Amino acid sequence: MSETVLITGASGQLGRIVLDRVLASGKVAPASVIAASRDISKLADYAARGVAVREVDFDDAAALPAAFAGADRVLIISTDAVGEPGKRLAQHVAAVEAAASAGAKRILYTSMPQPDDSAVTFAGDHLGTENAIKATGVPYTIFRNGWYMENLFMALPHALQAGQWYSSAGDGRIAHVARQDVGAAIAAGLLATDEKSRIYTLTGAVAYTTEEIAAAASRATGRPLRVFHVTDDQLAGGLKAAGLPDFMVPTVVSFDTNTREGKIAMATGDVEELTGKMPLALDAFLAENAKALLA
Repeated sequence: MSETVLITGASGQLGRIVLDRVLASGKVAPASVIAASRDISKLADYAARGVAVREVDFDDAAALPAAFAGADRVLIISTDAVGEPGKRLAQHVAAVEAAASAGAKRILYTSMPQPDDSAVTFAGDHLGTENAIKATGVPYTIFRNGWYMENLFMALPHALQAGQWYSSAGDGRIAHVARQDVGAAIAAGLLATDEKSRIYTLTGAVAYTTEEIAAAASRATGRPLRVFHVTDDQLAGGLKAAGLPDFMVPTVVSFDTNTREGKIAMATGDVEELTGKMPLALDAFLAENAKALLA
């Protein structure tokens, strides 16, 4: 590939996976890869390998066009600014407009499944960003990333220790996907030569209920785990009592609401389509991480 690719959030967990996959592909020279981050000191190891490193701050809209200059393909990895209403969308829109004004030939973005019909509190940030990308007229690739398997670490260790998992997801299903698989799929999409605009929904191969996930966790760890089905209000009360910051409670509850309402039950083949490999199965992930789940 003769084009230059730029990856924002390159020092983050997902960004590093994408960056490593791009470099390992051999399809693009390190000098044609731009790793962008607010803190470029975290990218020193990549700079030593010949990767161009740039400071990119989505809060500094005036500086973004220069930061994106010379990049043919710009991957915008969504930020984590969910605590201040409107901030995340403003950051994303600034990045999208800067990429377009800098002459990007393709804009790529990490979104979420079904942002136009979702109970998740930050779905509007993703939908607004997708619409901003489409409005530029620049060809795009949108990756609607499913919920990471790694996110299960937010609930399972404590639940396994107590033997109880409180959930308001009901019988709703979700196809968790490993972050490594998402990163590999994004890297493949970033390097693809297809000129058409594309939207991929990156999920695991099978969607499971909370009961089924609990049973799988029990098999992997040897610990009994019972699911207690509660209401959204009861879940919110439990999260507050556990010390979760107030601003995060509605968001965490909305994940279960979204699952219960069937808005994230899709299980697609998009990871396999992009990478040529089946995504990691939930049972395999839990078995690989059994010790960590019990730590």
